[in-house]
Amino acid sequence: MQRVDDKNLRARVKLFGNLLGSVLSEQERPQVLETVEALRKGFIQLRQHEDPAKRRALMRLIGALDPHTLSHVVRAFATYFLLANIAEEDFANQQRRRHVLSGERLWYGSFDDTLRELKAQGMSVEQLQELLDALRFQPVFTAHPTEAKRRAVLEAQRRLYVLARRLNNPNLAEHQRRDLNGQILNQVQVLWKTDEVRIQKPVVEDEIKNGLFYFRETLFDTVPRVYRNLGRALDNVYGEEGGAKAFRIPAFLRFGSWIGGDRDGNPFVTDAVTKLAVRLQSREVLKHYRRRIEELQLQLTHSASLVRPSAAFEARLEADADIIAAAFGAKPGRYAFEPYRRKLHLMHYRLGVQISRIEALLDGLADPGRGAGYAAEDDFMADLLAIADSLISHGDANVADAELQDLVVLVRSFGFFLAELDIRQESTRHTEAVAELFAKAANLPDYNELNESARIGVLADLLSHAGTPLLYAQDLSENTREILRVMHTMAGLRREISPHLFGAYVISMTHQASHVLEVLFLASFAGLCGRHQDGTWHCDIRVAPLFETIEDLSKIEPTLVRLLDVPAYRAMLTASGNVQEVMLGYSDSCKDGGILASSWSLYKAQRLISQTAQSRGVACRMFHGRGGSVGRGGGPTHDAIMAQPPGTVRGDIKFTEQGEVLSAKYSNADTATYELTMGISGLMKASRCMSVACVPDQPDFMAVMDELAVRGEDSYRDLTDKTPGFIDYFYEGTPVAEIGLLNIGSRPSHRAKGDRSKYSVRAIPWVFAWAQSRQIIPAWYGIGAALKAWRGDDPARLARLREMARDWPFFRALLSNSKMSLSKSELSIAREYASLCGDGELAASIFARIAAEYEDSAAQMREVFESDELLSDNPQLAMSLARRNPYLDPLNHIQIIALRRYRDASDADPAERARWQLPLLRSINALATGMRNTG
Repeated sequence: MQRVDDKNLRARVKLFGNLLGSVLSEQERPQVLETVEALRKGFIQLRQHEDPAKRRALMRLIGALDPHTLSHVVRAFATYFLLANIAEEDFANQQRRRHVLSGERLWYGSFDDTLRELKAQGMSVEQLQELLDALRFQPVFTAHPTEAKRRAVLEAQRRLYVLARRLNNPNLAEHQRRDLNGQILNQVQVLWKTDEVRIQKPVVEDEIKNGLFYFRETLFDTVPRVYRNLGRALDNVYGEEGGAKAFRIPAFLRFGSWIGGDRDGNPFVTDAVTKLAVRLQSREVLKHYRRRIEELQLQLTHSASLVRPSAAFEARLEADADIIAAAFGAKPGRYAFEPYRRKLHLMHYRLGVQISRIEALLDGLADPGRGAGYAAEDDFMADLLAIADSLISHGDANVADAELQDLVVLVRSFGFFLAELDIRQESTRHTEAVAELFAKAANLPDYNELNESARIGVLADLLSHAGTPLLYAQDLSENTREILRVMHTMAGLRREISPHLFGAYVISMTHQASHVLEVLFLASFAGLCGRHQDGTWHCDIRVAPLFETIEDLSKIEPTLVRLLDVPAYRAMLTASGNVQEVMLGYSDSCKDGGILASSWSLYKAQRLISQTAQSRGVACRMFHGRGGSVGRGGGPTHDAIMAQPPGTVRGDIKFTEQGEVLSAKYSNADTATYELTMGISGLMKASRCMSVACVPDQPDFMAVMDELAVRGEDSYRDLTDKTPGFIDYFYEGTPVAEIGLLNIGSRPSHRAKGDRSKYSVRAIPWVFAWAQSRQIIPAWYGIGAALKAWRGDDPARLARLREMARDWPFFRALLSNSKMSLSKSELSIAREYASLCGDGELAASIFARIAAEYEDSAAQMREVFESDELLSDNPQLAMSLARRNPYLDPLNHIQIIALRRYRDASDADPAERARWQLPLLRSINALATGMRNTG
């Protein structure tokens, strides 16, 4: 394994550790620091050399601690991990900055490296322009409850990151370095006195504001930086062809959100909450535009006596004559001889009118109307472009290409809505609503009695009628009324904020084509889709079926074929842009059938979706429901996109960013720039088949994968579905029930309260709980069994697997992600969690199967990758885990003791349970921070 020079990183971690030690020494009883040091040193020694006597002594030390002291010991380790994470993030960004300064070819996944690779493959300027025109990269922020840290902790973490970055300046004087260390010490001390455990469960409004944090803190600065970096790379690589000026770079980076729109399983997301989310988003972005306008007013001080603005600019300035009195008040002649400052002041005023309207609506007041505000973002953009063109007309093109261009990029990216809000609801809710509406109409059949063909026929017929349908009755159930309210809310907000406001209406648990038509039928009552009196079609809602289970993934092709062959549906799809969005669920499919079956089913589904869409002349957008952990589709975004089937990615991709992924990727501008770049460059490479020849999947590789998937699914289902007592093992041998006490999300952790089945528990707590107990089976269980059985003792078959890992991006990414999770698993600790189970003999039997599969999976990975170490290809992660494991070990043992004491406390003694609940919850937070994974 290649050694990484991490001397500076180790020095920074040591500095942070010493500062934390100082805080503990000064702010806590001596017992806390003494215990932390005893555990830290003891478990480091155990990692170096097993000593049963020392291990027993350490366990006695933990067992003797009272809950209050134990809580502070856990917090100390959690704070250490948080500081170590900051140091690692800053170290990675430092390495990249040094690489840029070196002038050498930049790292894998950079725009520089990607464009050089594409050019070497023969991509011309014209072909690259075609690729750029097709690009649409859209991360979608969700409020899925996997972020264990409070926003107060995230903000403290960001302040510490900023201070840590300042420490990197080699020109600091000694007193300046001492001052910085003092500031960091102060922040660590404040962090120590900030409770990382939420006292109350967050409401959806809290989640909305948490999502806005990332736009305000980093993304408004990061997005223009991404475009500028691409421009520089084009200059460097295609300089002989004219560089960036030879290309037209479209607004390919967009953001989406589910926060305030995802109502599947969350009764707290109502139409009122959706209005709140949209208005808070709009206010956030409009306020930022206003700040940018203020900065431009200080810069564009051109005098009318020295430059002559363009006629187009003068016309737009003259168009604002009717608001001059309101905008300038007692000084109507202000900036009379500074045309750009005068125009910018008027733009600032108009934005202010819009913000005031939004704030009135947020306060529950009557709508004051649009007034002097902009009718749409296009009008605001026209003003900005008029200024830019005018500057260019009198020789100030370089000025137009500076801060003004950054604002143009922001408006193209965020509009007046910030992020496209997706709406999501479960399919049966729509079916129930349609059935009820049919029952209210004397001329319509009993919807529940219709088969699929009949449902499609009657819905298509109703949608083909001109005009908005009449509502048959007012005495509807709350479910039906709420769905219709949401549709009317969508229509109203499109008029209020922007026609580009909403993304897709996602139908979870889509099983058949009629589920899509049901949504369109319900949307037609709000005028969102249908047929005009002149016979033309309109559709202002994009419906995306979500396929989640292994069975549903296998039915994608017939479902899509049936849907796309409905003439009424095709007419509405054409009217909405002729793009069929399809969402793929990674989390539930993996929980359902295991990592091999899930990954392969998703891969094959994408091929079928792409082929079906192309055969019917429809563009396709894949929406990947990825989580942060490997068991929910996580892993490096660049490699994940590159691992898609050749020819299925055509510039357009959408994927969820959930929970801890948001803070890991988007809390700091440097990291956000890197992560977005890696994703976009992966999309460019994966889309190159549009212009240059791509190597198709080898049929023999796919045949092998077919067999592996079957074997892997059989092994996984044999454990999770067919093993008596397995669900008891899960609930008793992991902290899944206690995770629900963490207050990390507004959505319940189970679909059905009190139902302990594998179906009922949601994918997030499923993965979260296995990770906490260090037996991360969702990410690897079944791989070892499949590889071992398929290859046997046949050297030729082993050679074939090695060839697949070397030459097939899909297979390599799948195994690499699972290797990472195997490395984070710790079976000696998992055995201790198994001891929590009531039936010790059963638990031992199940654990033995998990341990055996772990050993088989690790052994097979080493064979396939021809390495003695699992992480030989990822030395930085290997070194990070080596640093972390001795600190994770005591936390796991503390959690096991806290779980036992918490569960042993009888319901009749709630005070005793409460005493042990806090250290237990803190241990969950601490392990999530240390492992950098939750759900």
